[in-house]
Amino acid sequence: MSFTDTTNLGGVTVQANALPSIDVSQVDSRTVITSEQLAKLPLQRTAEAIATLAPGVNSGSGYFTGPNGQSLNSFGGSSIAENAYYINGFNTTDPLKGFGGISLPYGAIDQEQVLTGGYGAAYGRSDGGVINMVGKRGTNEWHFGAQVLWQPFGTEADPRNTHYPTGPQFLSGADGAQGQTYRYRNDNKYWEETQSAYFGGPLIKDKLFIFGAVEADKQHDGQNVGSVESGQATQYKQSNPKWYGKIDWNITDSNILELTGASNKSEYEGSTYAYNYTPGKDKGSWGQFLSPATSTKNGADLWVAKYTGYITDNLTVDALYGKMHQSIFSQAAGGPDAYIAGAQYQSGGQNINGPQTLESIINPAGEDRSRNLRFDINYKIGDHSITAGIDNIDTQALNIGTTRSGPGYLWDYAKGDPNAPISSLPGQEVGAPGGQGYYVDKNIYTVGAESVRVHQKAQFIEDQWQVNDRLLVSIGVRNDQFENYNPDGQAYIRLTHPNLSPRLGASWDVFGDSSLKVYANAGRYFLDEPANVAIRGAAGSVYTDQYFTYTGIDPVTGAPTGLTQIPQGHYPGVSGNNEFGVPPDPKTVTSKNVGAEYQDEYIAGVDKAFDMLGGKWTAGAKGTYRNLRRMLDDVCDQGVFESEGAAQGFDPAAALGSGCYIMNPGHGSTFNVAKGDGTYGTMTIPWSAFDQPDMMRKYLALDLYLEHPFDGKWYGRIDYTLSHSFGNTEGSVRSNIGQDDVSQTEDWDNQYLMRYAGGDQTNDRRHQLKFTGYYQITPEWLVGGNIQVLSGVPKTCQGFYPGAPGFPQGDPAGYAAGGNPYHFCGLDSTPAAYGSTGRTPWQELVSLNAEYRPAFADHKLAFTAMVYNVLNQQRTTQYLAGSESGPGALSVDWQVPFTLEQPRYLQFGVSYDF
Repeated sequence: MSFTDTTNLGGVTVQANALPSIDVSQVDSRTVITSEQLAKLPLQRTAEAIATLAPGVNSGSGYFTGPNGQSLNSFGGSSIAENAYYINGFNTTDPLKGFGGISLPYGAIDQEQVLTGGYGAAYGRSDGGVINMVGKRGTNEWHFGAQVLWQPFGTEADPRNTHYPTGPQFLSGADGAQGQTYRYRNDNKYWEETQSAYFGGPLIKDKLFIFGAVEADKQHDGQNVGSVESGQATQYKQSNPKWYGKIDWNITDSNILELTGASNKSEYEGSTYAYNYTPGKDKGSWGQFLSPATSTKNGADLWVAKYTGYITDNLTVDALYGKMHQSIFSQAAGGPDAYIAGAQYQSGGQNINGPQTLESIINPAGEDRSRNLRFDINYKIGDHSITAGIDNIDTQALNIGTTRSGPGYLWDYAKGDPNAPISSLPGQEVGAPGGQGYYVDKNIYTVGAESVRVHQKAQFIEDQWQVNDRLLVSIGVRNDQFENYNPDGQAYIRLTHPNLSPRLGASWDVFGDSSLKVYANAGRYFLDEPANVAIRGAAGSVYTDQYFTYTGIDPVTGAPTGLTQIPQGHYPGVSGNNEFGVPPDPKTVTSKNVGAEYQDEYIAGVDKAFDMLGGKWTAGAKGTYRNLRRMLDDVCDQGVFESEGAAQGFDPAAALGSGCYIMNPGHGSTFNVAKGDGTYGTMTIPWSAFDQPDMMRKYLALDLYLEHPFDGKWYGRIDYTLSHSFGNTEGSVRSNIGQDDVSQTEDWDNQYLMRYAGGDQTNDRRHQLKFTGYYQITPEWLVGGNIQVLSGVPKTCQGFYPGAPGFPQGDPAGYAAGGNPYHFCGLDSTPAAYGSTGRTPWQELVSLNAEYRPAFADHKLAFTAMVYNVLNQQRTTQYLAGSESGPGALSVDWQVPFTLEQPRYLQFGVSYDF
């Protein structure tokens, strides 16, 4: 079973006088965009940009990108790390973090299927959505084509500069920085060109077919000026090559073999310079050369073999096996000096960033490998079409690691209340800085592993039951198993007991003529834990801070001089999560009764075909309800583990374990505790002991649409989505602060971090209005449009924790070194639940295109032009989250724009198809 029938039957062509207006054979929610539509619509050339045409699918946070730098999507309120990607039935999802997946060259896409819910038991490992790309294949006729696209430097509007906010409620930046430039962006542009070509046809007519496509996207003369905090600017170039190949062999009429290969790569290199901002002016000046920029060569290659056997008229067998190799090469530069963070907080307003350009470096030998095995058997008996099979994926991450640049640590300057402790976390206390409140943090961060593995297995069975000529019922169940292994090859998560996902769907062809469809489905969807969880959670990570006062600053390197260490509870450094480089015992990493993450989903809808204004139309409405029932994350409330362990007769240090346990927030848990003699006892802690809310994430949506199918003259579709995503967790990541530690977020670490965490979640977008269409003016001229009107998403305001018994105003969790993490905002530490501090502006993104296919070239030659973001809005799509929080404790972050809409640009193209 697959998302679509991709079997090639050679020269056989099926024709009909008219296709049904509504597909009554599907019970899921899908949007299918064909290659013909892609050629006629003004879209950016990524799988994710195409997916935003579907209702309820939107671009996610700018903090996260896919393996080749592409933006990622949120489906139905879920995080960007909860989606699945496929090419011709092979799972291409990023195995390390679940951040996107590889995709096809634009000209090789036969269709992209965007599944937003309700898909059958044959597929899982997603509680967001699915992007399935079906590649083109050869036929009995040879076809060739090529295209060149240009996006000239001069046709892009100037990116908007950003500034510190103004007003009495802000103490933004270094003292007195209100309204001043935060980032000069006017010149952050590049020249882009894309070259692509394809060919396809028969190697042996009716028997053996081939198709191939290549694409080379290049960005030249790029310039990127960083913020005033970084004091750096980069000149760069980037290349993003792709290729795709497919061979189809009709061995016999009953035996078909398909071979698919695909590749995505991304190569980046540049030079980094100092950038000197001028107070009171937007534009500064380029300074001295600092170092080569970090050179990266990332990408993935895959190959897939699929066999289809029509054993009898009623029995079909599908077998698929493939491998994917993903490289994560990074050649770091930057020199031996320590990176300087928070230079705007240096005493005396010196703002010396130093020569180091990199905060952290990654292991240049990093790579991921995955294998996907599927085997399906379909048997038709009477009115039943029964499919059963297996779906297994093995992934391995090799040489994955990150460490601080230069000497292995960075200097982070800060200013706080001179009389308030920097941290009051028991055992990790840090005293008050005294003086005028200036201090510096020596932050050491190292994580890594030579090899970690994840084994995922699933079995499924599904019955497509045609009850009568009008009613189709789909009944299925899927059983998933997940095993995650640490660098020593020991399992720290073993979820091999049945994780059953029932799936039930129905499609009712009310009048029997495909003019009115009523459908509904209900299902459960489990999500796996990617390999990244082991890198920090099950390996020996180091994340420590040493706090000092200082008397001077080196004028060249920016490093502090005259250091005096502030008294602290653990030497040489403190660690909020007890990360001191000791590999945790795999038996004590995860709670004994942990369960896999899953979400329940319910959908009901209706589609109607009708005649109006002399044409054919379809319209529909659909309601969706999603409820995240269980999730996995780490809980790091050391005081609870120690006190509960002591009360149950365990040594508190043993009960603490590594400082964090992976568990199911909202559920009571049991833990292995080492007794010191090689045996383990069981510690049981009810969820109420953590004094945290029950886990909740829910999504409600109403989707409405009106569509005019292409009639040879024009096509148009309007979608409106009214939705609400709410709860106290986004899911696997934290988009509002850019935390990419999948399933190891700040959420749930302790009670203080979860105060006022409830509300509208990061991906909550209440109103979405989308219009797509094109008009064939004459056989030579076509125009198209894509309009998206989107309401804003919630802002986040975070600060320090207010006064509480035993904790002065500040940082009871010991997390402030990584940013103010608590849900309190402003100088008076006002509670700031998600969505309570406003939203980003509405967006009205309008893009238009035109195509000219002259008759003298038999309409095979085409000249195209596209204008992206015609209105050139450049509105803020995400703000930074930190806020001021107490006397003298300043943070620049809150209300500073982080990402904005891409400026208007023009793209010109020439193509020829033979």
